[in-house]
Formats: sequence, structure tokens, C-alpha cells
Amino acid sequence: MEATWTIGYSCSDMTFLTPYSIVRRLCFVCAVVLLSLKGIAQQATTAETAPKTDSSFIDAQGTAHVTRVVPVPKTISPEAQARLARPASDANVLQTLEQRRTGTDKWQVGAGEKSRAIYPVKIESQTMGGVPVRVVDPIDDKGGGAGPMHVDRVLINLHGGGFNSDSGSFTESIPIANLAHTRVIAVLYRLAPEHPFPAAVDDVVSVYREVLKTYKPANVGIYGTSAGAILTGEVAVKLKQLGLPLPGALGIFSGMGDFSLQGDSFAMYALNGLSGHLDVPGEPRDTEYVRTTDPKDPVLSPMYADLHGFPPTLFITSGRDLLVSGTTTMHRAFLRAGVDARLIEFEGLPHAFWNDVSLPESKEAYGYMADFFLKELGR
Repeated sequence: MEATWTIGYSCSDMTFLTPYSIVRRLCFVCAVVLLSLKGIAQQATTAETAPKTDSSFIDAQGTAHVTRVVPVPKTISPEAQARLARPASDANVLQTLEQRRTGTDKWQVGAGEKSRAIYPVKIESQTMGGVPVRVVDPIDDKGGGAGPMHVDRVLINLHGGGFNSDSGSFTESIPIANLAHTRVIAVLYRLAPEHPFPAAVDDVVSVYREVLKTYKPANVGIYGTSAGAILTGEVAVKLKQLGLPLPGALGIFSGMGDFSLQGDSFAMYALNGLSGHLDVPGEPRDTEYVRTTDPKDPVLSPMYADLHGFPPTLFITSGRDLLVSGTTTMHRAFLRAGVDARLIEFEGLPHAFWNDVSLPESKEAYGYMADFFLKELGR
């Protein structure tokens, strides 16, 4: 596999990220993005115009202006290598919120069916605490044995999607329910911009209160990817503020905990790692999720909260994840607070790669997630 990428970064263009572009980059975008010339805001880089050599210049403000030619790593699976080698334009294709939600919903249904073919489950739509949810129960590969093996335990999944769409309620819950032999409740929380912070937090708290009527808190796990990973930390802080018992374990899979600062990886990687469009970062700006909330609000940004006493937490990210900085910084904050916090970083892969069920690394990641909850819940 001889494909290479060139990383280009310059602060000569001081165009700031818009709230919508930040939200777009925070979530895992489906594979059905419409690539057309209509709405393109910049000319795409071609093989002829792409830089062919490495360069580096540090200006008087310390900003790095660099290009890097990066081969496909041989340290990942052949399937992952093939995925990284897919051509992708770096043109900025504008997309309305309606287009985004329609495309993401379509992708999520299709990807969910692929997941179910490998990880058999039973899915039922319900309402808990006034909030719509999907209840996902494992079944055997012959379609029998409906219901979780560990009937005294439950996992709550908070899907990704940049807080404005659903890019994970199927793909994040199906493999874990199957592998952990445990019921997963995927919360379909209210979305921005119609329902900004703290609507999603409030919805998850309502579901959690309902869950506590049936399950012991030590037997409950909460986890999520991307926006759902951020929401997992926010919910944990809110539960502590409310004096509610904390769950037995948390899973923060490619997230962050500080809306007031942008990590280094946010300037280097797009949603698909080194491919696709990437805006030059400016000062952090409010997203349609944050709105008028103080970016350092301890619930919105758990980095500013008291994290002492939090349950064991598993952090997972990857080398080309736009939120690798946010995930690792949050992990260190948990460690400083004395939390049993563990970090797994996969080599070379982009943001939330485990949503692609076909990758061997995804199967490995699901295994780590499921094993973590199996060992930690009900201790």
C-alpha cells in the first residue's frame, strides 16, 4: 500500500471555526456524505498541487506551518490500511443540518444491520423517564436465548453525533450488548440546536433515575463515543452534584472535557484523520450545543469539576483521532483525582474508527469495552 498523505497547516488564514463546523468535526460522519461541486468553498488539492516534501516553519507566535508526507502505517491491519488509503477530497463541502441528519440516520441503520449480522441482538423501542430509548438485548447466533445473561446489570449508551444527530445508537450498543451479555439502553437524548446544553444531560439523568428503580448503581455502566463520550463525563458530574449514587463504571471513548480550549490534535486531524477537509483553528468558539453557557461550567466541561470519587473509567482513542488530545488530557485529569482510569490508544486510526464493524481493530476495541464492564460492574 503506497498511498501517502500530506499534512498542511498554516495560521496565515485567520478564519475562525464556525459553531456548525466545530460540531461537524466532533462527531463521526457517515460514509454517505454527498460529494458534489455544489457548495464547495475551496478548490480541492490534487496530485499535481499536493506538496511532495516535508517542511516546517515556526513563526514569531510559535505557530507551526508544516507539511508532512505520511505513508500508510504497516502497523495496522490490512483492512485498516485499505480504509486509510481511500481517496478523499479536502474540499469544504457544505451540508445543511437536515442533510446531515438524513445521511447520518441512513448510515446508522445500514451500519447497525451489519453489526447485527455479526453480533446478534434484539432491539426494542421504549420510553424511560419520558425519554425515548432503544433497549438492546443479546441473543445467540441462532436467534434464540433472547435477553441478557447478566440480568442484574445494565449499560447505558450515549451515542455520538456532534450533539446534533445520531451516529451511534445502533453501532455503539449492538456489539457491546452481545459481547458483554448485558442489556444496553441507548438513550435518544434531545439534540442541538433545537435543544442546547443541558437538555441532553437532563435526559440522561432522567433515564438513570428510572434505571435505579431496577438496578443497583454498582451494576450500572455509562459509556459513549465522541459527543456521547463528552456527555458521559458531563452526566457523571451532574449525578455527583445532585447527590445521586454514581454508576459502577464509565466508558469515555474518544471524547474531551474542556469546551474552553482546543487540543493540539484538533488542529492536525479531520474526522477521517489525515484525509478530508480541515479548517485552520482559531480561538475556541461557542457551538450550538454550548450556546451561552460558560465554557468552563463544571458540568459542560468536567475538567473544571471535582472528579474525586468517580468510578473506574476506561478511555479509548486512536493516533489520528481529532479528539486524541481531549481524551488523553481528560484521562490525566481523572488520574490526578485518584480515579482508576485506564487508557488505550490504537495506532494510526481516525476518530471513532470502531463504528466500522469490518475492521479487526474494531473487534479488538469492542472486546476491551465489553471486558472492562464485565469485570467492573457488580464488584
